[in-house]
Amino acid sequence: MLRRSFALALCTGLILPVLTRAEVWKIDPNHTSAEFSVRHMGISTVRGAFTKASGTVDYTPGEPTKTSIDVTIDAASVDTRVDMRDKDLKGPHFLDVEKNPTITFKSTKVEPNGQGKLKAMGDLTIHGVTKQVILDVDGPTEPVKDPRGNLHMGASATTKIDRTNFGMDQMTGMVGAEVTITIDAELTVTSGASGANK
Repeated sequence: MLRRSFALALCTGLILPVLTRAEVWKIDPNHTSAEFSVRHMGISTVRGAFTKASGTVDYTPGEPTKTSIDVTIDAASVDTRVDMRDKDLKGPHFLDVEKNPTITFKSTKVEPNGQGKLKAMGDLTIHGVTKQVILDVDGPTEPVKDPRGNLHMGASATTKIDRTNFGMDQMTGMVGAEVTITIDAELTVTSGASGANK
């Protein structure tokens, strides 16, 4: 009986750290969107997207406060379906992509925010200006395995910013100051990298 209890304790001690260890999940750019919306002249909403996003999420199942998020968006990949508008957004009045080629978010604190939700606080850098923002996160979902054995999970994050706080204070009479940002991300980890979900 003593031997059996010792063996059970040993197995538990070996397995639990694996089940709860942090995994580094990579953003799948082919199944991830970074979108924004802003009011035009106070009468309509213009929507756009950034088509190139990358990054990682360090995630420990059951321990959301240990989560770390690092996202990079290619500012020049902005797409509002109107070439002239996109050129203006890439120019010095707005994103100024020649001087500031990326938009980044790096979390500083993550905490639970209700069932299946997180609140991620961190530093958002746009137009070379860094401000602290809060992302409201739905997810992450439970991981699922593809036919090759790789794991996938999803999450959606939203926030609102005042673009004038990031040095983009031009044309406020035409383009609203408040911008809503939404990131729908699919995250992956290869089967060889993961021991927690095999």
